[in-house]
Amino acid sequence: MTSPLSVDRIFGDRSFAEIGDPVLATVDERRGLLAAAGRYEFGGTAPVGVYGTGDLACHALVRSRYPVHAMAFHPTLPLLAVGTGHYDGGYHFEGQLLLLDLETGTAISLIEHPLGRQVLELEWLDEQALRVVMAPPDDWQDEIARVEGHVAVVRRPDWTAVPARSLTEHDLVGPRVPAPRPDGSAAAHRMIAELSTDWESRRNVRAVEELSDGRILATLDGVRLESWLPSGEREWMVPDEEGGREIVVATDEGSAWVGLVRRPGRCDSVPHSVVRLSLADGKQLDSVIPSSFASLVRCADGRPALSPDGRNGDRSRLPIRGGRRIYFQSTLQPSGDRNSYKGESWVAAMDLKGPATARPVVPLARSARRMFRYSWEPGETHFGGPGVEVENGTLVHAGTVYHGLGLQPGGSFVVRRETTDGRPQWVFRTDRKATTLDADAATVYIGYDDGEVVALDLGDGTVRWRQHLTVGAVSAVPTALTVTATGRFLIGTSDGRILECSAL
Repeated sequence: MTSPLSVDRIFGDRSFAEIGDPVLATVDERRGLLAAAGRYEFGGTAPVGVYGTGDLACHALVRSRYPVHAMAFHPTLPLLAVGTGHYDGGYHFEGQLLLLDLETGTAISLIEHPLGRQVLELEWLDEQALRVVMAPPDDWQDEIARVEGHVAVVRRPDWTAVPARSLTEHDLVGPRVPAPRPDGSAAAHRMIAELSTDWESRRNVRAVEELSDGRILATLDGVRLESWLPSGEREWMVPDEEGGREIVVATDEGSAWVGLVRRPGRCDSVPHSVVRLSLADGKQLDSVIPSSFASLVRCADGRPALSPDGRNGDRSRLPIRGGRRIYFQSTLQPSGDRNSYKGESWVAAMDLKGPATARPVVPLARSARRMFRYSWEPGETHFGGPGVEVENGTLVHAGTVYHGLGLQPGGSFVVRRETTDGRPQWVFRTDRKATTLDADAATVYIGYDDGEVVALDLGDGTVRWRQHLTVGAVSAVPTALTVTATGRFLIGTSDGRILECSAL
């Protein structure tokens, strides 16, 4: 069967692209293989890739739910053990012991307990025995839980036949030992740099745009903005401590406004800046520091605008591209409780008036109006996501619904809504969070955090096609998507690549 989604060109490709920023690497010299783990993204995953040390081709790729701390190749079998985990922020040291089959590329989680254990060290003692060092199960009345652990030796006659979730608490019992948490990222960088001359650390493309002359613009972690020539060469890039987020290109294409990523740990005090950069060389021409957190959006008439992000981070963002108004979420506070984070969420908007300006338009509270309740289902609290206003003025946007254990089943939605009363024309639900969304005149394209790209009919929301994104037969996660023409679009990925795509 012909795949509906075609990757026609790749920008930013390089060796070891799949893992982004490496934090751990180990070599199997006998088989000529290298396992490399990438940095964990909060709320996401950590990639683990297995490469040939000769051709540097990626033979297998798995994404862990937790940061990776240890990897060990089996001495004879085509298996890689991967130890992962982290402190949950309140009580437990949770994680997984993964076993990756190098022939099939599939991985299973071995620990029976639902929370698992944070695995810190792994060593194959022989073909049947695996030494495992784990953090304590929790830090309850245990002041040295972060520097000590437990060591166990697990024996199995044939590790290729071990079932998933078959290691019980009894298998993992062992004495308490010192368990330092070393940082292997510097060694991993050196090892990969020695093998590859074209490797560079690239992660999380946040926005992609195409200019009329064929140049491609992108923002990503550690890069404020970069420009790629149609030939596939990078024209220039502007490094940045955190990186860029949204892009709004000026109508004359001489400059672009870029929203910068917030500095980690400072979300409650310092809003991110919005800067105007020359598209000739990336030189900064202007800047704006909003009085509160906001997302940069391009309105239907081409002008840049700042959509307020609200008080709940990504969950209260509602950046709508191509709007004839500036849309955002507004919280109606309970009577007499002005400081409460609780309240009813509404979609609010400010009409655009007067001629387009060069600097971003900022909504004013007195000129904005509440349009309709953000949650249309009684009893459900809906959180924000990316969106677009389509030609007839309706909104198509993504969002999420959570319960006490996280994203609820079917808790990720894409909805098309009337702007008069918020009534849904159609709703599409999945179990994975949407990372990016855009639309052409007939189709809505959505990227999800498990790597799937879904195309919905704009008219009725039915699935036209859905396909997991792959590059060279290895899965990739879309983090940015921009339609450039009917059936053609750019996709930015979590591993720092930019894909020029077309769809049947």
